[in-house]
Amino acid sequence: MGSRPRSGSGGAAAALFVAVAVALVVVSWSAAGVGAIGANWGTQASHPLPPDTVVKMLKDNGFQKVKLFDAEDGTMSALRKSGLEVMVGIPNELLMNMATSMKAADKWVEKNVSHYLNKGCNVRYVAVGNEPFLSTYNGSFLQTTFPALKNIQSALVRAGLSSQIKVTVPQNADVYDTSTGKPSDGDFRTDIHDKILEIVKFLSDNSGVFTVNIYPFISLYIDPNFPAEYAFFDGRSQPVVDGSATYTNMFDANHDTLIWALKKNGYGNLPIVIGEIGWPTDGDMNANAQLAQRFNQGFMTHIATGRGTPMRPGPIDAYLFSLIDEDDKSIQPGNFERHWGIFTYDGIPKYQLNFGVPNSEIKRASGVKYLDKKWCVLKPTVSLDDPKLPDTVSYACSRADCTSLGYRTSCGMLDIRSNISYAYNSFYQKNDQDDVACGFSGYATTTGQDPSTGTCRFGIMIEVDSAYSWKPRLVRSNYLLVLLLALVHLCVSSS
Repeated sequence: MGSRPRSGSGGAAAALFVAVAVALVVVSWSAAGVGAIGANWGTQASHPLPPDTVVKMLKDNGFQKVKLFDAEDGTMSALRKSGLEVMVGIPNELLMNMATSMKAADKWVEKNVSHYLNKGCNVRYVAVGNEPFLSTYNGSFLQTTFPALKNIQSALVRAGLSSQIKVTVPQNADVYDTSTGKPSDGDFRTDIHDKILEIVKFLSDNSGVFTVNIYPFISLYIDPNFPAEYAFFDGRSQPVVDGSATYTNMFDANHDTLIWALKKNGYGNLPIVIGEIGWPTDGDMNANAQLAQRFNQGFMTHIATGRGTPMRPGPIDAYLFSLIDEDDKSIQPGNFERHWGIFTYDGIPKYQLNFGVPNSEIKRASGVKYLDKKWCVLKPTVSLDDPKLPDTVSYACSRADCTSLGYRTSCGMLDIRSNISYAYNSFYQKNDQDDVACGFSGYATTTGQDPSTGTCRFGIMIEVDSAYSWKPRLVRSNYLLVLLLALVHLCVSSS
């Protein structure tokens, strides 16, 4: 969206804002008749919560919609007769097959839509791909997205479902831009302009929706000159004036840049869905629970009024990103990628948030089963000068999750010994507390004393039995793993 002048922080008002926001969202959501917020449910986790547990958590917290990135049987089966509206996704790697084979498209719709509709799953949308025109993909999906979209729509027509299920292509907000920072100067990226308009016209002709993912956090992450206050909704930033419209937050301005891009190309009335919007809680200096609460509660309060944006008044259809942390996600975009969840990996709320249910507080997942209360830590007798020690830490972090370690992260205050222990424990827990996973050439040992401190949580993993029984598990406590780890430790100790 471009750089804008910074404004004063006014940090003392943050607590008051959150308190007022929580109260307002309950009252205004109901009064405005706005549909409840949705959530993105991703499953790239080493120990995902059981699908039935997640569905109960969604319903307990007042969600009425859920957006998926695939159509796994365990997830879809748990959503049967839940009443939750579902957007199922076709992963990018399947676009080529969908684009080149009508038979494959028919089969996908039969297996992942018709089948679950017949079993009581309330499927409303099919998302064809996920941000396929993202600039960092270097055009990998430019030639297959639109043909795949057409074939899936045809498959829905052939299945008699096109009147109740709509197609869409979730796009990143980088598919449009404005050279001046004003929404009225917005248009689609020149390199994909014609490709986007093919999709837009098709969506319009088939009563589809334009789905866009908007991330003020990413703007703050990649641009050191981005005015931080403009990312939030409490009116502390210097406004951007665009003709008769005034913008006090990036979301409205970004949203209306899309509206202008559509309007300039003859599709100003195309329905829009916010497919992803949220704020991470770890892995970066600007990713923490306080800012995430401020952003997410501010966003929900903002849309609960039903006023919409200057260029598109009315209710906004949106899905928060995301529901649960995912420790197996790629960290290529940044360490924060594994920490977008409102809930931790085991379904514990990270901060207080009101989802629009009157007189209700956020509820944690119920019935979660954990492994024993054991942690893997560095032995007190090990010298930090040992030249082989760094190799063991690198090994642990390359195969587990150390994204909470770093400058101004949740575990950024740890000393060196505790940093090493965190890495060891992460690997140990990911491998289901297998004894050999706490070897590290004899540098590590288990303890029954929780090493967690301050904001840094040394986790205990969920029991394997309570994870997805339908999903292929990583190889863990078996002879192959024991042999592999033993060989690695032997190599490290002898080098």
